[in-house]
Amino acid sequence: MTDWLGKPYYSLDAYLKKTFGEKVYKLSLDGGMTCPNRDGTCGDRGCIFCSAGGSGDFAGDRNKSIPEQIREQKSLLQQKRPVHKFIAYFQAYTNTYAPVEYLEKIFREAISDEEVVVLSIGTRPDCLGEEVLSLLEELNRIKPVWVELGLQTMHEKTAQYIRRGYPLSCFEQAVNELHRRGIPVIVHTILGLPGEGQEEVFATMDYLNGLSISGIKLQLLHVLKNTDLAADYAAGKFEVLEQDAAGGQFAITAAYTHAPAREISVYDYSQLIFTTILGYFLFGDIPDGWSFLGYFIIIAMAVLVFLYNNVWHNDSEVKN
Repeated sequence: MTDWLGKPYYSLDAYLKKTFGEKVYKLSLDGGMTCPNRDGTCGDRGCIFCSAGGSGDFAGDRNKSIPEQIREQKSLLQQKRPVHKFIAYFQAYTNTYAPVEYLEKIFREAISDEEVVVLSIGTRPDCLGEEVLSLLEELNRIKPVWVELGLQTMHEKTAQYIRRGYPLSCFEQAVNELHRRGIPVIVHTILGLPGEGQEEVFATMDYLNGLSISGIKLQLLHVLKNTDLAADYAAGKFEVLEQDAAGGQFAITAAYTHAPAREISVYDYSQLIFTTILGYFLFGDIPDGWSFLGYFIIIAMAVLVFLYNNVWHNDSEVKN
């Protein structure tokens, strides 16, 4: 049986302990770069959720060299616990958005540290030119190199709202090019984006499961102050997942790791019943006859599909 350290999924922690024999910690570094979504190349305001620090608010000081940042961050971690192995994580802004000569210098500085066992680079798929890819392939022969891509969602309508700045086809091309060179890809996604519900989230997961990636980072939507997303939230343009809703989202997602999708999906439709009941008691809202007919058809079809997949279909297999 696969040892996932007691979890129903293969976590990064389990992978690192299996690969390197102990817990490995990330060092968040700032390579001193910017982003094409900020400097006017494809936008000048960044992604709608991104902070002024380019998602690197807890990274090292960009005014210091990479070796200095590594030493400082290692020291902070080692004061709390015995730590021997690290991931050099270039986190702030777009970490392949610079001349390849500069990239080679700072990346080699990072992996030259004996306690750094992985080089992880957060970037955009539209900033992975041929020279950069060749450099990453070369460095990957020295120490493992991971590329972390911020997709957030597969849905183009949402991507336009969050100002992602590149189409899905660009992402797919980057994933294929990295995979062809043997470089693992970790994809960042955000759960609870405005306009997206469970159906859209699962569609993104299904889409990613069909690609040659090595990991998915699931992040709940985080509304940061002084961002355009915060302004939309303050204006009441969307609601974030509350604790109960977030718990329900994770519970149903976890259920898919314990049973086949055909056995779980039918329970999704129970939300029709509960929302109708809550609507009546909280708002006095009574659905009309056509709504009840629609509920009946949807629930009846869900039950029939469930029975077919789990009772009738199984019975026919046993007889055969």
